[in-house]
Formats: sequence, structure tokens, C-alpha cells
Amino acid sequence: MPIVVQKYGGTSVGTPERIQNVARRVLETHNAGSSLVVVVSAMSGVTDSLIKLARQVSGRPTDRELDVLLATGEQTTIALTAMAINAMGGKAISLTGAQAGIITDGIHTKAKIANVSPRQIRKHLSDGCICIVAGFQGQTLQGQITTLGRGGSDLTAIAIAAGLKAQNCEIYTDVDGVYTCDPRIVPNARKIEVIAYDEMLEMASSGSKVMQSRSVEFAKKFKVPFEVRSSFNTNRGTIVKEETPGLENVVVRGVSIERGQAKVTITNVPDKPGAASRIFTALAEAGVIIDVIVQNISTSGSTDISFTMNRDELEKMGQALDSVVKEIGAGKIVKQDGIAKLSVVGIGMRSHSGVAARLFEALGKGGVNIQMISTSEIKIAVIIEEAKIVEAANLAHEAFNLSQA
Repeated sequence: MPIVVQKYGGTSVGTPERIQNVARRVLETHNAGSSLVVVVSAMSGVTDSLIKLARQVSGRPTDRELDVLLATGEQTTIALTAMAINAMGGKAISLTGAQAGIITDGIHTKAKIANVSPRQIRKHLSDGCICIVAGFQGQTLQGQITTLGRGGSDLTAIAIAAGLKAQNCEIYTDVDGVYTCDPRIVPNARKIEVIAYDEMLEMASSGSKVMQSRSVEFAKKFKVPFEVRSSFNTNRGTIVKEETPGLENVVVRGVSIERGQAKVTITNVPDKPGAASRIFTALAEAGVIIDVIVQNISTSGSTDISFTMNRDELEKMGQALDSVVKEIGAGKIVKQDGIAKLSVVGIGMRSHSGVAARLFEALGKGGVNIQMISTSEIKIAVIIEEAKIVEAANLAHEAFNLSQA
């Protein structure tokens, strides 16, 4: 029988009733003639509750023990889901990430998958069982429990689909698929039927919350097509797959926004080799993730360097750079909160001109000032005032006629 991997997120299994709804869907797929592996997340809110509990007993819980604790969230869900399927006459068995063969490196709370060895899954499938697998977790070769970080359950599902060479991988969530923009921001946003890995990667890294970029990267690397669809209806979703010539006919596939950003400018940086390296090495060592970087042209032996980052890391940034700025003889650190990033994405940009002009014209006519610009082969991103982000998203969406199929 063909193997199908399905993943259900925390909202989809958030209550006993929703778990029973998932069980019915799973049985329908199994009874239609598929061998089935079901990856589930912790019930909605459980992971946050466990983290809060950890903070109540320890101001700084160790990452190892935090992983041991957080892994219990998914283990609760796999047991309940298997119970629900069995109560409906099915034959299901629950497996932890370790039992499912998810082998990771030793970095606790954000481990990377090193290998997938789904021997137990294959054995249970051959016995006619539906395998219910805990997402978000695995174990090291030394037997230590690890968790995969944000988007870990999606990553588990795609990794298992790759390991089993599954016919289908379906990511079930609380939305119908991937939209041209968040429908809560742009009311006439349209569901995308097919999107290329690279487009999905850019949208995920630019603020789209449907999928985490790590999962899409893994799918692209191992050539695992998957479908994002809703667990609350039977509508077809969005297929994410390898790029094909036909996909390039659409110049812009979607618009993403990312709030909660900050812009930092370091003034009067000496225009000499190694200055920028000192700045960004210090940020890297502090674990501060940088997004857009712009350096002004030097006219007097010094230059200004600006970059964007998550505003929650401003304090960490300051601690990392205060001494470095003095050491290299730069001016001062200027922080600006209340900004956001808007991105337009599409693989058609590789073969079509005028995308930037159309975007800038639309924002200009709408009175939206652009503070910084960043481009890649298939993305144009602009940094603007956060108060204007909703207006800007609607202007960009309209400029590229994204509401039309």
C-alpha cells in the first residue's frame, strides 16, 4: 500500500473533540487503502504551559531538562490520538520521536536532524498499524532526548516522509493553505494552489507563519513535495514542490509582512578592512540574528552601517556592541523601534523586469516611505514604519493583481 504521512498541529489536536475529529480523518485515509503515519504536535497551549511551569521551579532551567519536560507534550497527544483511533475500531500505536528513529545532534532545545531510521515504523506498518509519532523531538546517538525548536513537528513529518519515501506528505493546520498574503491583513488574499520550494522559503523567512523555513529547506533538500491544508474541512490546500517552468509565469507569488522589527545604525564606522567584521562577529557570538544590512558610501573615511533585527534582541545587541563600537573608533549606536518588513516573492522575478519599479511606485503613491531595501533573486524586501504595514501590504497586493487567479 502507498505510504501517506500526515501532520496535525497543536490547534488541530487542541481538545478531546478535535483529537477525535483527527482520528476520524485518519481512519478515512487508512480505510481508503493507505499505510499511514501521523505526526502530531502537543495540544495547543501545552508547550507554553510547560515552559511556564519550568520557570516557576527554576529561574534558569538547563536545556537538557527542558527538553525532557517539553517532550512530554507530544507524548500526551500521541497516546490520546492512538486511543481515539483504537476506540473507533482502528489499529494504532504511538511512538516517541526516538522510537520512530529520529536521530539528532546534541544541541538541546534546537537540535538538528542527523538521520532518520524508521525501522520500527516500517515494522508496525507491515503489521497493519497506523503509527502515531510525536513531532518536535528525537534523540542523540547517546540516547539523550532532544527537541527540534520552532516548527519541529513539521520537520518531523517531512523527515519521516523522506525516510519512508512516502507517496504523500500532508501538513494539516488551522488554515486552508498558503495565501498570497495573510487574509487578516489583506481581506481579498487568495489561496495559492502550487508554490515552489524557493518561494515558500522566502515567504517563511519573511514573516509567513504557515511553515517554518527549516521544514521547507529539508523538503527541498530531500525532494519531498507536501501539501498544506486545513484539518477542519476537506478542501484541497497548497502543494509545495520543486520549481517547474510553468510556475515562472507568475511574476509575484505572494506578499509577506514581519512586524516587531528594529533598525540599528552605527555611525561613523572607519572605512577600513575588518571594521564590519568586528561588528557582526560580536553580534554572531551573542546569538543576535541580523536580517537586512545596508552600508552607506564612504565620502570622508567613515561610513554608516545600518541593519535590522528583532526588537526583542535590542538589549542583547547593545551589550554585544557597546565596547566594540568604542574599540573600532566608530560614532554611536542609533536604535529605531516601530518598524516592519514587507516582502514580495516570486520565482518569475528571475525572468521579468519592472517588479521593483511597480512596488516602489505603489508604495510611493500610497505615501509609504521606504527606509531600507533588500533584494534576492526572487524577493524584494523593504523596511517601513510599522504603523503603515497593513496599508503597504494591501497596496503591494493590489499592484501585482494577486487577488486574481
